Amino acid sequence: MKFHLITLFEEACEAYLNASIIGRARKEKKISITYQTPRDYVDLPAGRQVIGGYKKVDERPYGGGPGMVMMALPVVRAVEKSLRSLRGPTPKSKKRVIIWFSPAAKQFTNKDADKLAKYDDVVFVCGRYEGIDERAKKILKTLAPIREFAVGEAVYTGGEVPALAMIDAITRRLPGVLGDDRSVEERRVASSAVYTRPETISYKKKNYRVPRVLQTGHHANIDAWREKK
Repeated sequence: MKFHLITLFEEACEAYLNASIIGRARKEKKISITYQTPRDYVDLPAGRQVIGGYKKVDERPYGGGPGMVMMALPVVRAVEKSLRSLRGPTPKSKKRVIIWFSPAAKQFTNKDADKLAKYDDVVFVCGRYEGIDERAKKILKTLAPIREFAVGEAVYTGGEVPALAMIDAITRRLPGVLGDDRSVEERRVASSAVYTRPETISYKKKNYRVPRVLQTGHHANIDAWREKK
């Protein structure tokens, strides 16, 4: 499965995507990650210089207000580049989708992760600042299907954190990623309260013990306890 991130901050994503289970899935080629930065697709007007080593990707919003808005065309071209990389020998039957983030959109759930895990290519558009010029979304709809999501009820500085959360949730559902597919908690009876050895922990003269039911080996009673928790 291939994830394509459209982002200004590749380095912010790599640290997480190279670690632990996700990093192992990359090494074992169960998933791949590619990046495109909108900065590479900025057309500089005649006479305008690159500022501080960066091509400017944002402008002031029409109608006034604070902050800056990412320009549409650099984002569209970055997505186009990702989609073009999927052509050639790629069968037409390959499923691909563009993910657009919005705090007002549908909340991302485990069911959505299960559905997206059936795609071959997922392109995440990670906005920054006050957002992306809305015309980018209208253009991108002509290139591939778009699904809009919010990840949590908070507003983030950019789309990178929601994208990482979605990649994590999708990747762990792919066969073999967790080693034992039963490790996907929402596919079995699981509790938010978990315990491990030793049986008793002593801290400041007080003992903290593992619940007795977990030590019985009685699976029906253990499942009932987990469901209650």
